[in-house]
This record gives sequence, structure tokens and C-alpha cells, in this order.
Amino acid sequence: MRANKVLLLLASLGALALLLVAMVQENFLKDWRRIQLTAQARGEGVEVRLRQIVVPALHVTDRCVTCHVGMAPGEQGIAGVPVLAPHPSVGHDPAAYGCTVCHAGQGRATDKADAHGTVPFWPTPMLPREFTYAGCGSCHTHLRVPDLARLRHGRALIEQYDCLACHRLDNRGGTLRPTGEGMEGPDLSRVGATGYRKDWHEDHLLRRAKAAQGPWRTSFAPMPGADREAIEVALASSVGAPGLVEAKALFHSLGCRGCHKVGGVGGDDGPDLTRIGERDPGRLDFANVPGAPTLAGWLAEHFRNPAALVPGSKMPILRLDEQEIRLLTLYMLSLRRSDVPEAFWPKDRILAERFGEREFAADGATLFGSFCAACHGPDGRGRRYPGMPPFPSIANPDFLALASDAFIMETVRQGRPGRRMAAWDRDGGLTAAEIAAVVAHIRRLGGDVRQEPDRRPPRWVEGDPEAGRRLFAASCTGCHGPQGQGGEGPALHNKVLLGAATDTYLVETIRRGRRGTDMEGFVSPTIVRPALAGAEIESVVAFLRTWEEKKP
Repeated sequence: MRANKVLLLLASLGALALLLVAMVQENFLKDWRRIQLTAQARGEGVEVRLRQIVVPALHVTDRCVTCHVGMAPGEQGIAGVPVLAPHPSVGHDPAAYGCTVCHAGQGRATDKADAHGTVPFWPTPMLPREFTYAGCGSCHTHLRVPDLARLRHGRALIEQYDCLACHRLDNRGGTLRPTGEGMEGPDLSRVGATGYRKDWHEDHLLRRAKAAQGPWRTSFAPMPGADREAIEVALASSVGAPGLVEAKALFHSLGCRGCHKVGGVGGDDGPDLTRIGERDPGRLDFANVPGAPTLAGWLAEHFRNPAALVPGSKMPILRLDEQEIRLLTLYMLSLRRSDVPEAFWPKDRILAERFGEREFAADGATLFGSFCAACHGPDGRGRRYPGMPPFPSIANPDFLALASDAFIMETVRQGRPGRRMAAWDRDGGLTAAEIAAVVAHIRRLGGDVRQEPDRRPPRWVEGDPEAGRRLFAASCTGCHGPQGQGGEGPALHNKVLLGAATDTYLVETIRRGRRGTDMEGFVSPTIVRPALAGAEIESVVAFLRTWEEKKP
């Protein structure tokens, strides 16, 4: 009996000690309490208590402002340590949306690790600080974003024309200079979302004419139309999220949509990326990822070496530099969706999801960069990746001299069945106008070479198919395969190619070859094969036609 009483006493004392420890931890050692007590001791007038932002319409209850007190409604005047600073101006009132809608994390938690979501089994950790602007993708869908070259050209012109003498853009410019010149013009950082005067150039010219001196005379001059258009492209991309539109523009320059869908538009070779930014880090393998096991770290390493993280991946190593990897990681993290009520959707998301507005610009360069550049190269001269058949040069002048616009457009529409060239005339593909813009851009890449006039009918060859079969076996199979299945050279046993190609196209391609490629013209002999006479070339074409699907 005495032993039981001793055990009961010890258990009671242990329970009391645990309660005392819990009381001390909760009332004195919590991070949020320590932060608020420190501010109170400095005379900031902070009431020490739990705080939260509640937005019933969004099902949001966020207690982040318990530590970040300066971001709480009515308490933005607190100075001192960064954790107490007010929220930077982003065009939204944090009190109206809460914190986790943009930043992710665990809103109801009050411990740092729990709130930031860096604990096991929490699927939506807070976005890393360097990728904070990725949170904009939770609601926004930036539209008509150009390729990176066009975007950077427009921004360079803003610098060259000294627009920052008067205007701010992403926290730069709009300040007085040592000479005393300069003035405060409208901030351009968000004009892509809020809008700007379409007659800005004419208005500036009038103001310059009225000014006798000062920045209107020294920092502004009339601009050519092409430069104005380029500047407006950059202005349309200024949405108050530095780096994010540039990251999307890089995505539109690398041909990523040739394999991946985003927002229902793109290829099917790779996974759909529409919500890749929401991927649960707990479901990823970090065995070959250095550093902390975060989604950002996994994505960055995947861009460096896809097959090392995803065995069997068809994605080639793109040889990106670290700045490009950082930008692509930022864009991937922005591909997320907060399931907020439609009444809260911004205009760009409504236009994209309800009216089918494109996220990429409609010019040929951007379309080619978005859908074609990964395989055919940004210059259209083809690409070669280890372990893959080479991708053909479609900006080759010899090809463009023989290929009609209709032939190239049909190739884009129907693709190459059995090859990685997808058919783009489908849901999630390209419109007729977009395909035409791509073809026009391919012509520009090739030096504006036009198709040579051809007065012959599409089918005019009358060669001997059996003789052609022997000639093909002797001279062509090394590159094109015994059954025309392709190899170092393109697949010739392909219904779309044979259906769209004229006999003249095939005959002249064999006769002339393609400069800059392994396809040498057969009109002249080489050290490994003899030349072919005109009748022999026509026999090879007659043999190729035996592979064509017979029409009823």
C-alpha cells in the first residue's frame, strides 16, 4: 500500500511538472509571444495576443499575423525587426484574402515550422522566400506573354529611351538625378494589369512640345513605331510580380509546350504541368537531390538532369544555366490553383478559363518558341540529343525552296504518326491562324526563302518501283532504315509525309540534298556511293509511293 502511494505521488508530481513546463512554453517561450513581447518592450504598443485573419468566403483562417503583426489589419505602423514589417504593396489587401491563398503553408498553426508547412505530411509548404511571386499563379493567369527575346527587347528599350528618368518600374527609376532633373511619373510596375493610356506616345509628344527644358526635352524623344510596339509588349507584361512574367516568357522560348500541357494547351509526351506547383514534396524521391527536400529543389535538379530523378524520362538535358533554372523553377511553382469562388477570380483568369484566351502571344516567334523550339531549335536548324533520333532542320533553305506553305502547314496540322512530331490541329493544339503564323516565322528563320514555282502536277513520276526498291536498299537504308522507318534521317514510310509531298519535292530533295545535313545530293557521286541518274531518282520516288496508303 505504501509503495502504491509513493508511485501515485511521483506520478502526480510528474504530471504537475509537465503542466508547469507546458504553461511556461505556452506563455513565455512561444515564438509569437516572444516576438510580440520584444515589440512591446520597445514601446510599440503591441497587445500580446493571438491574431488571425478570417475570410469565410474563401474558407481561410490564417494566424500568420500572430508573428507578422505588422501585416495584421490596423497594425501596419510597427517598426523594427523584419518579422514585424507591414506587407509590401501588391495591389491586394492581405486582410481581404488572408495569407495562405498566396503563400501556402498551414494557416491555423502558430509554431513557425508548422505554419510554414516544413513538417512531415503537410502537402502544401509555404513558398520559399526567393520564389514568393510564384504565389500570384494561385489566382492569376498572365495572358499573351511573348517569348523571352521580345520581352527583354522591350525592357531594354525602356532603359535606352530613359523612361526611368520619370517612371518607376519594379522599384527602379522615378528619382531625382544629381543634375536636378527627373520627376515622378506614374509607376509602371502594374500597368499590365491596371492598364495605361493607349495614346501615351502622342500625349508625351504634346508635353515635350510645350516644355522648354527639363526631362521632357532631355529624356524623351519621338520613337519609331516598331520601338513603341516593343515597349508596349514590355508594359503589358508588367503585372507587379518581378521575374514571374520573365519566367513564363522563358518557358515560351524553350519549346516546352511541344511535350507538356499547361491550361489544356500543349503536347502529350510529358506530364501535364497545369498544377505542378502544388505537388506534394512528400511524394517525391529526393535521393539524388542535394540540399533540403523541397519541391523547388527537386524541380531545379530535374531541369539539370531529368533522367537522374525520373528514370526513363524522355526529357533531354537542356543545358540551362543557373539563372534559367531559377526562372523555370519560379514558373513551375506558380502553376497552382487556389480553388476560390469565381467571384474572386481576377480578369485574366476569367478570360483564360471561360473565354479561352491564350497565355502565350500570337506572333510566330512566340508560337514557334512555345511549341517547336525544343525539337527543331530556336533557329529552326534542328537539334540532336543523346539517345534520340536527330530532329530535322525546318529552316534549311533547300527545304524551304521545295516545300510549299500548304505542305508545311499540313505537316504541323497532322504531325508525323509514329514519330515525336505531334499533330497540332486538335483540342489543346494550335488554331489555323496560329499555324499560319508559325509557317511564316519558319520562312523568316530560313532567310525568307520562298517555294520555287512548280508547274507539274503533284503526281507525275512514272519510274520503275522495283528498280527503285533496289536503289533504295543500296543507297538510302543506312539513314532512313530498311523499311523507311527512320534513323539518322527522317522516316519516309509515313502517310502524312507521302500524302502531302509532291513528286517534285521528293525528286528534287534526292537530287539536291540538304546543305548542312548528312543528306548529300545524289546528282553527284561520293566516295561511298555513285550518282543517280534522273530516271533512277524517279524510280526511287515510285518505290516510296508504294508505301502510300491506297485510297478507295
